[in-house]
Amino acid sequence: MKNLIIRFKKVSAVGIVVLVGIVLAVIILRTEKTTVEESHEHASLEHNHEEEDHAKGSHGGRLLSEGDFQVEITMYEQGVPPQFRVYVFDRGKAVNPDEVKLSVELHRLGGRVDVINFRREGEYLCGDKVIEEPHSFDVKVSAEWKGMACRWEYSQIEGRVELTSEAIQNAGIGIETAGPAQIKTVLEFPGEIELNADKVVHVVPRVSGVVTEVCKNLGDTVRHGEIIAVLDSREVAELKSAYMASLKRVELARLTFGRKERLWKEKISSEKDYLASRQALAEEEINLQTAAQKLLALGLSQTDLDRIPEMAGRGLTRYELKAQFDGTVIKKEIAVGEAIKEDADIYAIADLRTVWVAVTVYAKDLSVVKVGQNVAVRSKILDQEANGTLTYLGPLVGEQTRTAQGRVVVQNPEGRWRPGLFVTVEVVQEEISVSVAVSVDALQTLYDWPVVFVQYGDEFEARPLELGRSDGRWVEVLHGLSPGEKYVALNSFILKAELGKAGATHDH
Repeated sequence: MKNLIIRFKKVSAVGIVVLVGIVLAVIILRTEKTTVEESHEHASLEHNHEEEDHAKGSHGGRLLSEGDFQVEITMYEQGVPPQFRVYVFDRGKAVNPDEVKLSVELHRLGGRVDVINFRREGEYLCGDKVIEEPHSFDVKVSAEWKGMACRWEYSQIEGRVELTSEAIQNAGIGIETAGPAQIKTVLEFPGEIELNADKVVHVVPRVSGVVTEVCKNLGDTVRHGEIIAVLDSREVAELKSAYMASLKRVELARLTFGRKERLWKEKISSEKDYLASRQALAEEEINLQTAAQKLLALGLSQTDLDRIPEMAGRGLTRYELKAQFDGTVIKKEIAVGEAIKEDADIYAIADLRTVWVAVTVYAKDLSVVKVGQNVAVRSKILDQEANGTLTYLGPLVGEQTRTAQGRVVVQNPEGRWRPGLFVTVEVVQEEISVSVAVSVDALQTLYDWPVVFVQYGDEFEARPLELGRSDGRWVEVLHGLSPGEKYVALNSFILKAELGKAGATHDH
């Protein structure tokens, strides 16, 4: 009985092990089946995609077939300029590249044809030319192997937009022709518009008095000799009175001299009396000139002096302040009824038809910047530009700033350049001629490259460029565009947007 129980336990243990093995086998079989089905489904999707696009070879290139003979064309551009690498097969097996004669023609817009021949490199044939951007062309392939000649054609299109003439006009697209240009390399310095210190006058009355009239206010335009204010001045009254008294004394001295001269000539009076009267007349005339000069120094004209003898009462105290030249009132500190002193700074008048630009020149650029140079002054805020001349460059460099101060004179007939405005001053470092240049506004960025859209009738193609120097208006083209080619210079962003709508890609 005991042996029977032991045998039963052994059989039960073996059964359990067998049962566990069966369960694991079922799980494994189901897993493998699922994996195979998923793998088959994925392969099917890829196959459908290839049928919709084009057949691909084992190296990921385009597969061209003629019976059992196959040519796989790949574009290789890892670490080298873009080039064609071609693999050849017969019944799925690699063919010795030396046995194959191959050539490819790339037909681009504008009629350009690139002919590429091939030579063996290891297990593939390598093209003898770099495939230049854009990689957009009609391809014609010719292959010969063991007396068999094959021809294939296909198109690889990217970066193209087609617009009708009406659409081009409605979009405001401007076309220019690529050609030579003058490129100016410039240095930029910060600057500030200032008053022309040679054209600013501070008006002081030169006599004390009480303000009776204020004729001009801030911002008013004044003309030379125009009255800007009137004072009631006791000092002016005293000077005018002295002038009138001197006029009377001169008139009396002239009459006395005339009588003495006549009596002397008639031998009635002595020569001594004659000479004394002439001396008295000369002294009074000098006194009159002195009195007149005092009034002229206050700004009165000779016409004003001629009117003084006719004045009486308040007319003698009237003192008119007049503008010394044409300009604009930029400061006014005067009011009617105010008593002012002779040295009060009551007005400032500036001629704003020219202004100065205070420019900060860095020490490292002092060898380039010279007095007499023509410069450009730009204001981004006002969106305007003016030309000027550097008339001054300070002989000292600031100890802390390491800069020197310069001055540019700018014509300002319309008053647009306002003192206090910050500007940028551009000094031409060099001016060179380049064989091909395009407008800066024409450039767009596509596939991380700078491009312009070149026109071929109603078609436009994004052309990657290698760029050189630029002056902010023109940019030099080192490679990618030839003189005479037409490109979009205005509103090129519209074409880029059209490419975006079409889902443009750059997949080789």
